[in-house]
Amino acid sequence: MEFELSDDHRLLRDTVREFAQQEVRPVAEELDRTKSFPYDIVARLGALDLMGIPFPEEYGGGGGDTLAYALAVEELTRVDSSVAITMCAHTSLGTQPIYLFGSEAQKREWLPLLCSGQRLAAFGLTEPEAGSDAGNTQTRAELDDAEWLINGAKQFITNAGTELTAFVTITAVTGGGREISNILVENGTPGYEQGTPYRKMGWNASDTRPLAFTDCRVPEANLVGRRGAGLRQFLQVLDIGRIGVAAMGVGLAQGALDEALAYAKQRRAFGHSISRFQIIQAKLADLTTEIEAARLLVHKAAWLKDSGRNFSLLAAQAKLKTGRLAVRAAEEAVQIHGGYGYVEEYPVCRFYRDAKILTIGEGTDEVQQMVIARALGT
Repeated sequence: MEFELSDDHRLLRDTVREFAQQEVRPVAEELDRTKSFPYDIVARLGALDLMGIPFPEEYGGGGGDTLAYALAVEELTRVDSSVAITMCAHTSLGTQPIYLFGSEAQKREWLPLLCSGQRLAAFGLTEPEAGSDAGNTQTRAELDDAEWLINGAKQFITNAGTELTAFVTITAVTGGGREISNILVENGTPGYEQGTPYRKMGWNASDTRPLAFTDCRVPEANLVGRRGAGLRQFLQVLDIGRIGVAAMGVGLAQGALDEALAYAKQRRAFGHSISRFQIIQAKLADLTTEIEAARLLVHKAAWLKDSGRNFSLLAAQAKLKTGRLAVRAAEEAVQIHGGYGYVEEYPVCRFYRDAKILTIGEGTDEVQQMVIARALGT
């Protein structure tokens, strides 16, 4: 494998890095404090063709690969996780099912709007009784006079209730023997209600809420992919999504290190900047080493996917490693800041709150360990 980035990859990375520093960083603290969805930033991401990076140009996408997408996600998360997860959930979870499994008519109708960032999409998998045990879906959809009649609930769904949201693709039991299918439900459909946003520890500027379906009717043609293939479909989507979330872990860890290093150089104690103290140097040295190793793991997972090879194991390993690393890096960054790290005006405080979800969302650490162990033949 060649780990040297291409000129196109470097250009994209540098473009997103500049955007994150100039456009996102100045407003990140306010967005978090006021719990405001970043509508203006999403519009600018769309204008830069960053809301559909891994999708073909014929559908309005950026024509990039998974590595390009991972680079963009990392650079955004390096500054703010709420903005990054908005793009990440929209791309990996919201748009991906339509591109991978949707009919040609569904692709032509929705992908140009989604890839341009004019509209957002969400993916409804998690339920009160179906989180890690995703196959235990309780939401039901029954065919009734050429329409799906849907009843059930989803929770922890990202991007489902914004003014830009076009639809959510949900998993539902559509027949006996636990037949699970994916169905597209447009926002505004009678019987489909987006609940009140959660009060969260972190990701405060992203939209996350429960969904309810009560005798909700959608056309039979809103089935996404083959009936009964929903379980296989969403497992494939989750594999792809783990690369994006793993890139978020690297980005948050790198952002925390950036802040810690800058603070250590300017903070003086006992007559010296604290960056000259060996114990602080050891913390910084360990973090930069682990971040570089984790970044290569993410890049390899992306490379395997782009090469058409099996990437499930590497994606699980990358997510497991980077989520834990993000938590550790954020904690060390707060520690290096001392009391200031506990104050909201300093970005490391926000990073610390944002980090923990990376060990839970898109499959918990325990689920990743199960995936990895099975690949080992245990």
